[in-house]
Amino acid sequence: MSRMLAALSVASSLSFPASAGATVKVVTTIPDFAQLAREVGGDRVTTVSFVSPTQDPHFVDARPSFAVDLADADLLIYAGAELEAGWLPPLLRTAGNAGIMPGETGHLNVATVVPLKDTPPGAVDRSQGDVHPLGNPHTWIDPRNGLRIAIAITSRLKALDPDGTDAYETGLRDFARRLGDKMKEWKDLLAPYAGTKVVVYHKSWIYFLEWAGLVEAGTIEPLPGVPAADSDLTALADRLSGNGVRLVIGESYYPSDSLGFVAEQLGATELTLPAMTGGATGCDTYIDLIDHDVHAVVDALQ
Repeated sequence: MSRMLAALSVASSLSFPASAGATVKVVTTIPDFAQLAREVGGDRVTTVSFVSPTQDPHFVDARPSFAVDLADADLLIYAGAELEAGWLPPLLRTAGNAGIMPGETGHLNVATVVPLKDTPPGAVDRSQGDVHPLGNPHTWIDPRNGLRIAIAITSRLKALDPDGTDAYETGLRDFARRLGDKMKEWKDLLAPYAGTKVVVYHKSWIYFLEWAGLVEAGTIEPLPGVPAADSDLTALADRLSGNGVRLVIGESYYPSDSLGFVAEQLGATELTLPAMTGGATGCDTYIDLIDHDVHAVVDALQ
């Protein structure tokens, strides 16, 4: 964590003067990035996020209002690694806001500031399903990445609004302290279950599972983004029978009957978890989200 905080001293070489108390408009794809911006920026920022916390971020209807928000945004934050490739690029072109285009201070691609997992070793084609050639984009659900993202947001806000530098650094330090305290608590709770095998619906939990010390034993989707047929569910259950799988995890926007069938066949617990801030009652902040998911996993395993 200390190495991450050292990045506070590194800011973009581009800056745009702002008046004291200026409000920076931050537009994000998912609500987690908006919430992290508020953690750092407080009342110096306003935020808009496009994706509902119970919506699959791969598939979003590109509303005209999104382009309007992007047109007057100071900072765009998105997951990257092609998570939003099907709907964000046309909005950016329509918005015509040069300040949030790639290479500008107002453009933050989260995939460039966190270490990516699951990068395919060779060429990718559609026969492999919805594979992300740059790596798995579901990075934010690992709290270590939450801090990395907050640091990157701080750097951009300082460059866009130099007058707010002290406020942004204070906001980051406070968030890092609270997150660090909770991470110690979470790891203690999870420690007894290290190595527990888990089946997931979609490979969106790889970062969380690795941090939590859990092992992904399989996915319900036969290929990324391809819904499972009954035969796929049966084959998965047969393959993993007797392997000690204890949890079957999926988000609320995936078929619960698939989760339930596999869990029943394996004698495991079905667990629907929110993957984004606001996705369940009490998950109003990023720390709340991770806390909810950790406690849900521990409760299920107990």
